[in-house]
Amino acid sequence: MLNMDFSRKVVIRTAEQPWVPSPAGGVLRKPLAREEAERGHATSVVRYEPGASFKRHEHPLGEEILVLEGVFSDETGDYPAGTYLRNPPGSGHAPFSKDGCTLLVKLHQFDERDQSTVRIDTTSTPWLPGIGGLQVMPLHEFEHEHVALVKWPANEVFQPHRHFGGEEIFVMSGEFCDEHGRYPVGTWIRSPHLSQHHPFVDQETVIWVKTGHLPIENR
Repeated sequence: MLNMDFSRKVVIRTAEQPWVPSPAGGVLRKPLAREEAERGHATSVVRYEPGASFKRHEHPLGEEILVLEGVFSDETGDYPAGTYLRNPPGSGHAPFSKDGCTLLVKLHQFDERDQSTVRIDTTSTPWLPGIGGLQVMPLHEFEHEHVALVKWPANEVFQPHRHFGGEEIFVMSGEFCDEHGRYPVGTWIRSPHLSQHHPFVDQETVIWVKTGHLPIENR
């Protein structure tokens, strides 16, 4: 098990982490959280080298993907950098990448009732006004879980706030900051239920953020 205590805050600067081979040749991973070796809850940064593929596999409790670089593909289509995908519980596919790609991947973390298939090209989806100077791009919601991209203009300071059901962040560009530290591109932050912080940025920054999805009591 890796980082499966949801009552603890976790910060991983993935740019500093080594790549670890997966069972599929040409597919490498940086594990962030994992329940078991090749099954159950998992969050990873995944790299497909050019021409790499994975055998068809099923997603008993769903799969969530954010394409960070390159083009990710499966039998349903080709998904370039900036694509957000959700494959619902019970789905399956045989993924590959012709020219290589890098992904943020979350496995086995859906509510079994969350049966939405999602395909969003965030490079062409409009931003909506958020609090203060923030801009928000909603990606998905199910009950208490909310997923979005958030764009912070330079020198923006957000109000201090508490995370009911936790918060998970992946820094896409710029540098995210709060009173606890500074988080460059590629940083993954998971903050537990009822954690709080006072975030800000010095430069324009885009983060992927998910809230309300972590256990209220550690499991």
